[in-house]
Amino acid sequence: MTRVVVTGMSALTPIGNDWPQAHDSLNRGDSGVVLMDEWRSIDGLGCFLAAPVKTDSLSRLPRKVLRTMSRVSCIAAETAQKAIEESRLALSGVDMENVGIAYGSSFGSAEQLPAFARVASENKVRGISPTAYVQLMSHTASINLSLLLGIKGRLYPTSSACASGGQAIGYAYEAICQGVHPVMIAGSAEELSPMQVAVFDSFYAACRSTESPAQAAKPFAHDRNGLVVGEGGATFVLEELSYAQQRGAPILAEVVGFATNLDGSHVTRQDVTMMKRVMERALDSAGIKPWQVGYINAHAAGTQSDGVEAEAIRQVFGDHVPVSSSKGHIGHALGGCGSLEAWLSINMMNQEWFAPTLNLNHVAEDCSGLAHIEPKGLYKSCDYIMSNNYAFGGVNVSLIFKRWYEGES
Repeated sequence: MTRVVVTGMSALTPIGNDWPQAHDSLNRGDSGVVLMDEWRSIDGLGCFLAAPVKTDSLSRLPRKVLRTMSRVSCIAAETAQKAIEESRLALSGVDMENVGIAYGSSFGSAEQLPAFARVASENKVRGISPTAYVQLMSHTASINLSLLLGIKGRLYPTSSACASGGQAIGYAYEAICQGVHPVMIAGSAEELSPMQVAVFDSFYAACRSTESPAQAAKPFAHDRNGLVVGEGGATFVLEELSYAQQRGAPILAEVVGFATNLDGSHVTRQDVTMMKRVMERALDSAGIKPWQVGYINAHAAGTQSDGVEAEAIRQVFGDHVPVSSSKGHIGHALGGCGSLEAWLSINMMNQEWFAPTLNLNHVAEDCSGLAHIEPKGLYKSCDYIMSNNYAFGGVNVSLIFKRWYEGES
């Protein structure tokens, strides 16, 4: 049986750009949500909150590759370089046709949309640069990673909204299991744009409160009033176990379960049955029982759909497995959330400490009956964790990771 391990991973998040920073922020109960005063000039927009990544290093990439990169590609590139460095994978000594990419985002750079929109609205072609479409296209991050790193294997571009990151990791896992490649670069990223915020604001799913930004995102809470759009991304180096062991790579976790499916019923209203099914199929994929899972990182974003997800978790796990959502701390990074939350979850598993859901002071009735983690967090050693995400179009995804013990084979 082919086994797949994580040998490197890195992230850029609204609460820190490495694990020590993010851990400290989680431990203090910090939120990356801030007030975006510059958005107040946008006529008709009602949400002025977001959770941006704070970094000044994205422009340090070589000028040659920056020409075709937007911010989303820069986030992908920086995290990929750091993940590869952590994995000690020397790309110069690897046949790059044996390395693949599975990477996602909701779409490319929204900054390029106005120039293309003018063609339709004004019958004018103005401001479209030779690289504009490359920055706009949904697989811009994955293609730019290929150019930056020289990767020549198979590409799995995922652009399935909030399921993009989870599917990318899952498809990379499957590619290795199927013998397509021994090494896959996987993950997802999203850049912040008021155009994305306007989408959720248009049907009143975005939080409009501005009194206390740090307390705005409230997954599972009785007074939740909408999501806060975030930014960021994470990249993983996945390898076939024997390949990683042969080269003496560090092993951070094992990917043991993956499932994805479709509701097939409604564009925006989640289906509890298919949410339940995707978790059950991930458990079957991993060959484990519900009671063996030690922690669930829920998708919950602070919308009415939190109650549907809570019911699905109750049906599979009852009230015995600790649950929390990371979106109170980091907002909802859309296509980037699946990889970000997987990164956080693996680190918490290895740290033996799991963060609570921020701002969950009073659990909503429709979200009760779960083992919500207490405000101070949970110290716990466990072997398996699950990370779930759900997206527009009824796309569901569930990942299961196993803790790796030194000396294990």
